[in-house]
Amino acid sequence: MNPRRPGPTRPDPVQPQPYNIIPIHDLLADHPSLRFPEVRAAAAALRAVGDLRKPPFSPWLPHMDLLDWLSAFFGFQNDNVRNQREHIVLHLANAQMRLTPPPDNIDSLDPTVLRRFRRKLLKNYSDWCSFLGRKPNIWISDSSRGAHSDQRRELLYVSLYLLIWGESANLRFMPECICFIFHHLAMELNKILEDYIDENTGRPILPSVSGENAFLNRIVTPIYETIKAEVENSRNGTAPHSNWRNYDDINEYFWSRRCFDKLKWPLDEGSNFFVADVRRGKRVGKTGFVEQRSFWNLFRSFDKLWIMLILFLQAAIIVAWEEREYPWQALEERSVQVTLLTVFITWSGLRFLQSILDAGMQYSLVTRETLWLGVRMVLKSVVAAIWILIFGVFYGRIVKEKNKYGKWEKHEVNNQVVTFLEIALVYVIPELLALALFIVPWIRNFIENRNWRIFYMLSWWFQSRSFVGRGLREGLMDNVKYTLFWIVVLATKFCFSYFLQVKPMVNPTQALLDMKDVNYEWHQFFGKSNRFAVGLLWLPVVLIYLMDIQIWYSIYSSFVGAGVGLFQHLGEIRNMQQLRLRFQFFASAIQFNLMPEEQLMNARGTLKSKFRDAINRLKLRYGLGRPFKKLESSQVEANKFALIWNEIILTFREEDILSDQEVELLELPQDTWNVRVIRWPCLLLCNELLLALSQAKELVDAPDKWLWYKICKYEYRRCAVIEAYDCVKHLLLHIIKYDVEEHSIITVLFQEIDHSLQNEKFTKTFNLKALTKIHAKLIILLNLIIKPNKDVNKIVNILQALYETAIRDFFKEKRTADMLREDGLAPRRTVSGESLLFENAVELPDADHETFYRQARRLHTILTSRDSMHNVPKNLEARRRIAFFSNSLFMNMPHAPQVEKMMAFSVLTPYYNEEVLYSKENLRTENEDGISTLYYLQTIYADEWENFLERMRREGLVKNDEIWSDKLRDLRLWASYRGQTLARTVRGMMYYYRALKMLAFLDSASEMDIREGSRELASMGRSRSLDSFRSERSQSARSLSRADSTVNLLFKGHEYGTALMKYTYVVACQIYGTQKAKKDPHAEDILYLMKNNEALRVAYVDEVPVGRSEMGGMEYYSVLVKYDQQLEKEVEIYRVKLPGPLKLGEGKPENQNHALIFTRGDAVQTIDMNQDNYFEEALKMRNLLEEYRHYYGLRKPTILGVREHIFTGSVSSLAWFMSAQETSFVTLGQRVLANPLKIRMHYGHPDVFDRFWFLTRGGISKASRVINISEDIFAGFSCTLRGGNVTHHEYVQVGKGRDVGLNQIAMFEAKVASGNGEQVLSREVYRLGHRLDFFRMLSFFYTTVGFFLSTTMIILTVYAFLWGRLYLALSGIESSNAADDAADNKALGAILNQQFILQLGLFTALPMVVENSLEHGFLSAIWDFITMQLQLSSVFFTFSMGTRAHYFGRTILHGGAKYRATGRGFVVEHKSFAENYRLYARSHFVKAIELGLILVVYAAYSAVAKGTFVYIALTISSWFLVISWMMAPFLFNPSGFDWLKTVYDFDEFMNWIWFRGGVFAKADQGWERWWYEEQDHLRTTGLWGKFLEIILDLRFFFFQYGVVYQLGISDGSRSIFVYLLSWIYVGVALAVYSTVAYARDKYAAREHIYYRLVQFLLIIIVVLVIIALLQFTEFKFVDIFTSLLAFIPTGWGFISIAQVLRPFLQDTMIWETVVSVARMYDIMFGVIIMTPVAVLSWLPGFQSMQTRILFNEAFSRGLQINKIVTGKKSTDM
Repeated sequence: MNPRRPGPTRPDPVQPQPYNIIPIHDLLADHPSLRFPEVRAAAAALRAVGDLRKPPFSPWLPHMDLLDWLSAFFGFQNDNVRNQREHIVLHLANAQMRLTPPPDNIDSLDPTVLRRFRRKLLKNYSDWCSFLGRKPNIWISDSSRGAHSDQRRELLYVSLYLLIWGESANLRFMPECICFIFHHLAMELNKILEDYIDENTGRPILPSVSGENAFLNRIVTPIYETIKAEVENSRNGTAPHSNWRNYDDINEYFWSRRCFDKLKWPLDEGSNFFVADVRRGKRVGKTGFVEQRSFWNLFRSFDKLWIMLILFLQAAIIVAWEEREYPWQALEERSVQVTLLTVFITWSGLRFLQSILDAGMQYSLVTRETLWLGVRMVLKSVVAAIWILIFGVFYGRIVKEKNKYGKWEKHEVNNQVVTFLEIALVYVIPELLALALFIVPWIRNFIENRNWRIFYMLSWWFQSRSFVGRGLREGLMDNVKYTLFWIVVLATKFCFSYFLQVKPMVNPTQALLDMKDVNYEWHQFFGKSNRFAVGLLWLPVVLIYLMDIQIWYSIYSSFVGAGVGLFQHLGEIRNMQQLRLRFQFFASAIQFNLMPEEQLMNARGTLKSKFRDAINRLKLRYGLGRPFKKLESSQVEANKFALIWNEIILTFREEDILSDQEVELLELPQDTWNVRVIRWPCLLLCNELLLALSQAKELVDAPDKWLWYKICKYEYRRCAVIEAYDCVKHLLLHIIKYDVEEHSIITVLFQEIDHSLQNEKFTKTFNLKALTKIHAKLIILLNLIIKPNKDVNKIVNILQALYETAIRDFFKEKRTADMLREDGLAPRRTVSGESLLFENAVELPDADHETFYRQARRLHTILTSRDSMHNVPKNLEARRRIAFFSNSLFMNMPHAPQVEKMMAFSVLTPYYNEEVLYSKENLRTENEDGISTLYYLQTIYADEWENFLERMRREGLVKNDEIWSDKLRDLRLWASYRGQTLARTVRGMMYYYRALKMLAFLDSASEMDIREGSRELASMGRSRSLDSFRSERSQSARSLSRADSTVNLLFKGHEYGTALMKYTYVVACQIYGTQKAKKDPHAEDILYLMKNNEALRVAYVDEVPVGRSEMGGMEYYSVLVKYDQQLEKEVEIYRVKLPGPLKLGEGKPENQNHALIFTRGDAVQTIDMNQDNYFEEALKMRNLLEEYRHYYGLRKPTILGVREHIFTGSVSSLAWFMSAQETSFVTLGQRVLANPLKIRMHYGHPDVFDRFWFLTRGGISKASRVINISEDIFAGFSCTLRGGNVTHHEYVQVGKGRDVGLNQIAMFEAKVASGNGEQVLSREVYRLGHRLDFFRMLSFFYTTVGFFLSTTMIILTVYAFLWGRLYLALSGIESSNAADDAADNKALGAILNQQFILQLGLFTALPMVVENSLEHGFLSAIWDFITMQLQLSSVFFTFSMGTRAHYFGRTILHGGAKYRATGRGFVVEHKSFAENYRLYARSHFVKAIELGLILVVYAAYSAVAKGTFVYIALTISSWFLVISWMMAPFLFNPSGFDWLKTVYDFDEFMNWIWFRGGVFAKADQGWERWWYEEQDHLRTTGLWGKFLEIILDLRFFFFQYGVVYQLGISDGSRSIFVYLLSWIYVGVALAVYSTVAYARDKYAAREHIYYRLVQFLLIIIVVLVIIALLQFTEFKFVDIFTSLLAFIPTGWGFISIAQVLRPFLQDTMIWETVVSVARMYDIMFGVIIMTPVAVLSWLPGFQSMQTRILFNEAFSRGLQINKIVTGKKSTDM
C-alpha cells in the first residue's frame, strides 16, 4: 500500500514527524507523557502483530502495528490510522492509570482494561445484532483462557470499529449503518484470522474491498452520495419532509433485516436503497417514520394528555350542569351517573381519530416489505370504529329503557347500565395492564429489552417495533417522586378548572340558550338559536383550560426546585460577609474536596466510607470537630491552601477584576517573617487588632488567662494579635543593623515580653494602657517606611520615641538608668549630645526588596484598618465568583482523584466566522452617536479599565497613548475578554489545562517541595519573579492567558505531560483553510491563540481543487493543526479525506461531527462560541467527571448537566431581563427536570457527554436539514430514547453570553420557537410521547413543545375572547342580554380573572423570583422583581410571548424554519424605524392593529362597554398587550424617542417603501423584495396549510358584515341586501384606486396636467355622491369614518388571501393591483405605529426617562450611560 503522505514511512531523524499529543511513532523521544509506563504498555500491545498473516499487496515493515495491518487489508487512509493509533493508545493508557488496585505488571496492558473498553465501544453493536436476531461477529470467549491471542483479537475489533468510525464522515450520524459495515468487516477479519480459504481461488481469503483508500471509495462514498442526492431532493430544506430521506430514515433502514437481503456485501450499488430520484424507478421511501406537517401532530404525539383533558372537561360540564354546590352532590343523582357514561363514547371517538391520523400520516411507510404495518393501521381504525358503534348502541338502549319506563330506578334500566359497564371494563383492560406495569417498572423494562418473539407478538398491536425507545422506565423511587409531583399538579388543576372555569359558565350558558326573543342587529342566518354565541363564550375558557397545566407546573416546579436547591446547600454563602464567617473552614473544604485523599485500595464506595464521608461533610459545613477548626502556618495543608487561593486571586488580577491593592488584601502571604499563625487575608483581619486593644484597655487588671481567653474567642483576632506582634519584632530587628548595640537592646526587650507571656505574668509586668501609645507610634514608623522617598532622620526620631514609651510607660515597675543598663535595656556607652540612640543604627532594605515592603504594607493595614472592608473586592463579578466558588465547596460532590487517575476529557467548540479578537478598527470605529466599542467598554467596566491600566503601567506603560502602539495586543485582548469572542472562550477553556497542571503538581509534590516552594516564591517577590521568568522565555512563547503563574515556577516538568494526556481542546474552525488563503485577519488571530495555548488544536475542512480548474473538481479533507513551539510555526497533524462536501445537513452539527474524531478522552464537553470559564471552576472538573461512576436511579449518567452563569446581564435592562429569565431556566428549571422529574434533556452547551457512549450512537447532535434546526436538543432526545441518563450538577458553573438587544433577542426567540415547531413533527418527539410513561410524558411535553404551545394558546385566548365579545356586541345578543347582565358578567368574571393572571406573565416571573431568593435572599429577590416591573419587564415579556407564538404557530402550519444568526455584538446603537418595521410588522404590529381595531369597534357598539369601568375591566389586559406589541421595539431602542431621529427614521421608512430597485434589491433596501420574502412560508406550505390560512383570513370580512348594519344609511333594515349592497362600496373604491393608478402611470411623467385633471374629476364626483346620499337617504356624515372600520379590514383580507393564491394570480393583471394596494396598507400601518412614537418624542423629558428605563442596571453601578447615548465623549482615553 502506498501511503498518501510523501516521503518514507520511517520518521526521518532530521525532520521530526508532527504529532498531536504524544509522539507514539518515537517512544524514545523526550516528551513528558512518555514517562508513563502505561503509554508504553499500550503502544507495545498494538505492536504485538506476532504471527498474523502478512498483507499480500503491500510491503510489511518491522515498525508497523495492528492498525497498519488492518489498514493494509481493508484500505483505510494513512492519517486516519495515525489519528486512531494515538486515540487508542491514549485511551488505554488513561484507563490503565485509573485501575485500582494498579495491575501487578505495569509494563504490559491489563486485559480487564481492554475488555471493558471493547464491551463499552461495541455495546450498541451487540444490541443491534440481538435486535435483528443475528449473532455478533465478535469471536471471543469470555473465559480467561487464551488471554494473549484474545487480547490481540480484542484490540483488532476495537481498532477496526474506530478506524471505520474515524473515516465515515457524514455516516457518523447513522450509528446502525456503521454497525452494519462493522458487522461485515468483522466477519472478513475473522475469516482472515482463522485462515479461511477462498472457494473460488483456493488461496487464503481476502477482504471484499481492499487497496488504497478502498474503504472510503467503495463503502463510504456510495452511501454518502445517496444522502447527498436525498438532500438535493429536499430543495434546500423547502420540500416537504415526507418527500425525501433524511439521516434518520437512512439509518433506520438498518433497523430491519432487509438491509442484509437487499444491500448485500460487498454493497450492491444496484439496490433500490441507492435510488434517490423518484423517476429512476422504485426507491426506498421513508423508513420508520414520516414527518408530515400538521398541527394534528400535537394530538398524535401526546394523545394520552389530550384524551385526559377532553374527558375531564366533558365530565365536569355534565356534573356542573346540575348547578349543585359540590360535585359529589350532583353525582348522587342517577341521571348524572348515566350521562357520565357518554365519556366512553368520546373516548372511543378520540381513539378512532388517533388511528385515522396514524394511517393518514404514515401510509407512505407501507410497502411490499412492510405490509403488516398497513394491516395494523387498518385494523386499528376498524376496531376503534366498532367500539364507537358498540358504546353508541348500548347507551341508546339505556335511554330507550328509561323513556319506556320514565324512571331511572327501574330494574330493566339498571340491567342495561350494568351491561354497559361490563363492556366498558373490557375496553379499559389495556389501560389497567399499563397501570400495573407502571407500578412495577422493571417488568416492563425486562419485556421491552428482550428480543423474544413472544414479547414482540404481545406488543405488536400497541406499538411498532423500534430499535430505540425500549426499556425507558425509571426505578421505583424515581417513579414515586415524579408521580407524586404530577398528582399534586393535576389535582390542583382539576379543582381549579371545575370550580373557577366550568361551574361559573353553566348559568350564563343556560341563560343564553333559553333566551327566546333576541333583537338581532343584523341579518341572522341560523334561525333563532344562540348556540354559536354560546360556543364563542366558551372558546376562551376552553383554551385556557387546555393550557393552564403549564401555569400550575411552573408554580409547583419553582417550589420543588427551591426545595431541591436548599437540600443541595445552594446559596448558603451569598456574599463576602458570609464567606468571612466560614473562611477558616473554607481551607479545610478545599482540602476535603479538591485534594485527593490518601485512601486504601478498596475503601471507596463501601457503606462505611460513605457514612464517614457524610459525617465529615456535616462537620465541615457547620464547623464542628477539631480537624476543621485551626490551620497553623506550619501545616502542609495551609501551604497547599495558600497556593490554590493565591493562584485564584492571581487569575482574578490577570482578568483585571481586582486591583493590585485588592490582591494584597485578599492573598494569603507566604510565611517569611516567622509568624507563628496562618496569615489570613488582610480582609479578614481588618479592625481585629483595634478591637483587641480596646479589650486590653477594659481588662487592665484581669489575669493573662482571662484576657487571652477573651481574645481567642475570635480566631481572626487571635491571629491578628500574634501576627502583629511577630511582625513588629521582625521588622524592628530587620531595620536595625545587626552589629550595633541598639539591636541587642531590642532583642532583650522582646525576650522580656516573651518571658512574661510564657509565665502568664504579662498583665502584672506591663501596663496595658501604654499599648495605645505604642500602637500610634508604630503606625507613624510604618508610614515612614512604606513611603517612596524615605527620611531616615524621622525614622530615627520615631524609634527613639518608641523606645522611650516602652521603657518609661510600658513597664509597670520603674527602673533606674543603671538597672536598665544592667538588664541590657539601655546602651552601655553614655549618650552624649552629638550621638543619639539609633542614630547610625538604621538600615532600610533596597527599594526593590518587594517582599519586605509588601509585608510592611500588610502590617500597616492590620494596625490601622478601622473599616470592615465590606466592599472588597469592589468588582461585583469578583464577589459573585468568590462567593459561588466558596459555597460550592460546601456542597456535595464526589472526591477528587489524583490527576493521573482522573478521567481524560476534551472540549469541543464549533466556530464559523465570528469575532476572534477585536481589531484596532473594531475598537475605534464610532457608531452614528459617536460611540466606539472601546469607549462603551470603558464606561460599562470602568473599574476593570482602571485595573487594566494599572497592570499595564506595572508592565512598562508610561503614557496612556502608548496603549495604541506598544500595548495594542493587550488592549485588544482586554476588550475581547469583555465581548462574546473566541478569544474569551479559549482563555476560559485553557483554564482547565492550567488547573490540571497545578493540581498535578500538588498531587505529587512532597511536603518539602511545597514548604520550600512557598518560601522560595515569597522570597523572590512577586513582581520580580514574574519579570525574570518572562524574560527567560522567548517573546513568542509568552502566554496569552499569562499562564506563567507563580506556581509554574515550582513545576518539575511532568505536570505538562499529565495535563496533556488528560485534556485537549479542539476548536472546529470550519473555514479556517479558506480564511488563511484569503489572508483574513481572523486566521491570524486564530494562529495567535494556538501559539499561546499549547493544548489548543484547530480542526478545519480543507478544499483542494483537483485536475484542471475549469472542470471544477474538489477534494475535501478534515485537517487538524497545532502550533509547534520548537519549529515556531503551525504544523499539520492529520489530514483525513472526506467523500465530498461536509455540509449536507445543518451547519453546526456537521462542523462538530467532522472535528469529533480529533477529540480524546472519556468525556467531551460541548462549549459554544459565546461561553466562558473560570479558573476556580476548572479546579472542580475532576470531581465532576467522577459522577460517571455513580448510579442515578437505574443508570449511570451519560450526560452531566452543568449550570451556567449569564454574564451579559449588566449591559442594559433588556439584557438583564433576558439573563434573569435564562438563569432561572438553566438553574432551577434544569434542576427540577433532572430530579425529581427525570426528564432533563440537553439544552445549551456546557454539558459533558460520555464520549464513547455517544460516538457509537450517532454523535453529540443531529444534523438533518430543517427538522434538526435546534440541533443540540436532539442529543438529549436521542440519549433518552437510547437508554441514557441525564443529570444536573450545580457545584460547577460555566459562563455564557446571551443576546442583549431587542432585535437580537427577538431573532433568538424566533429561532427557538421555529425549532420547537419543527420538533413537533419529529420522530423523536413522537416516540418519547408514546414510549415514556404518562407522568414523564407530561414533564417532557410541558418543558419542550408544550411550553411554546401554551404561549401560543395564551395569544389565541386573547383573540378568541375579543372576537367573541365583538360578535356578541355587533349581533345584538349583548344588548338583549344587558337586562339580564348578571349572568353575563359572571361569565366575564370567569374569563377575566384568567386573562389577568396570564398577561402579567407571572408564570414566567415566578421561577425567577424563587431562584433569586434561594441564591441571593428573599428581600433582594423581591426588590429585583419590583425594579424589573418599573423597568417595564412586563412589556418585554408580553412582547416576546408574541414572538414565540407567531413563529411557533407559523412553523407548525407552514414550516419555513431557518437558522437565524443573531450576532453577538454590544447593542447601544439606535435601530431605525424601517428595520424595526421589517422585523416586527407581521409578527406584532399588524396583529396589534387588528386587536386594537376590535377594541375600538367594541367600545363603539357594545351595550356592556357603555360603562367606562366595565369597559376598562374587560379590556385593560388586551389593551396592555396591544400597546406592548406596538411600543416595545421603540421603548427598548436607544434614543427611541429622540425627535430628530424619529423624523429622520420616518423619511428613511418612506424611501424604503417607494424604492423601485431591480431584481437584485435586498429586503432591507426596498419594500417589494421584503414583501415577497415575508410570504416565503406560503410557498413551502402544503395544501392543508393554504386551506387553513384562507379560513383564518376570512375573519377580516366579519368587520364589514357587522358594522354595515350599524351605519345610518342602513336605516335599521336587517335584510341581507344591506350587506350585499355594501360590496358596491368596495367595487367603487377599487375602481377609483385603479383609475388613479392608471392615470399616474400614463400621464404623471409627461402630460402632468391630465393627471391633475383626473384627480380633480374624481374628487368632484366623490363629493357629489356624498351630498346626494346625505340628501336622499339616511346617510350620516359619521358613516364615512365608520365605514372605514368596516372596509379597511376587508381589503386586508383580500390581500392576505391573494398571497396564498399567488401561484394562480401572479401572471394575471390582478397581481399588480394586489402589490400596489399592499404597499398602501404597509404605509398606513407604518403611520399608525409611528404616530404614538412621534407624539412621545415630541413631549419633553420622555427621552431621558426612556434612557433611564433602558440602562438603569448600569446607572445603579455609577456609570455614565448618558454620555454613551448622547455621544459626549470625554477627551481623555
